[in-house]
Amino acid sequence: MNAAAAPHIPVLADEVVDALAIAPGETHVDGTFGAGGYSKAFLDKGAARVLAFDRDPEAIRYGEALAAACGGRLTLVPERFSRMRQALADRGVDEVDGVALDIGLSSMQLDQAARGFSFQADGPLDMRMSSEGESAADFLNHAGEAEIADVLFHYGEEPRSRRIARAIVAGRPIERTGQLAALVRKALGHHPGMKKDPATRTFQAIRIHVNEELRELEGGLEAAEQVLAPGGRLAVVTFHSLEDRIVKRFLKSRSGSSPARSRHLPAANESGVPAPTFEAVARPVRASAAELAANPRARSATLRAARRTAAPAWGMNKEGAGG
Repeated sequence: MNAAAAPHIPVLADEVVDALAIAPGETHVDGTFGAGGYSKAFLDKGAARVLAFDRDPEAIRYGEALAAACGGRLTLVPERFSRMRQALADRGVDEVDGVALDIGLSSMQLDQAARGFSFQADGPLDMRMSSEGESAADFLNHAGEAEIADVLFHYGEEPRSRRIARAIVAGRPIERTGQLAALVRKALGHHPGMKKDPATRTFQAIRIHVNEELRELEGGLEAAEQVLAPGGRLAVVTFHSLEDRIVKRFLKSRSGSSPARSRHLPAANESGVPAPTFEAVARPVRASAAELAANPRARSATLRAARRTAAPAWGMNKEGAGG
């Protein structure tokens, strides 16, 4: 894989760097390395060390040249970001000054037909971000109709999920992205000039399911809470409402803004609710008109950011377990 074959423009890069307030000498985590856009920006800004996570082995291989050129300042971590705390500890890092997460697909993954993420070009129906586990074809060819419908409804917010699930089961075996897209289009009705391809929600839902993306996001937010030093910054870029709701809910809860507790309490209240672990929660940021013109994929991106307090992470003390 090379950059020319898989161009990638990091979304909201300047805004993410600003949200992290990177200062020379600091250590930051790029939880979603991809093509290295954020990592390079962090290093250019003066970060002493960047630890870059990615579960995609192709992304790690792609980043080896950048890591080699950085004189030890960039460490590639071939791991899920939800396992951030242990992976950092294994490398002698207990806390960091910033964590950035760019949720969803990288342009490199989306643009490679062989990865099976997109219906824009026919390819094998894979969709796995790593090379492990159940592929999209495995799921669609073995799951029951009700389970497929539930995945499409909950992860794709597809109102006609049952109709699509019936078409998928009737059309099995399904092995190619073009085959799946054709089944969905036929089931829902498709004509040239439609504003949105009817297969879009189905592909999103199956990808989220196969990669356990929403569970991974929840785990990544908790891991970031555990590894950020007091005053450390968290910046998360999401690309659809399901992801954004998870981040918004997490920051609202962890900042003490939930109705169940008072933000003025310095420690756990009588009901056992822990002290806030985040503060200075910023307003959501979206791409500027200039960025949208240069990178249309930024149109659905939302950045949320906050600063870590000195309170113990909720998952790290008995009272806050499961919070």
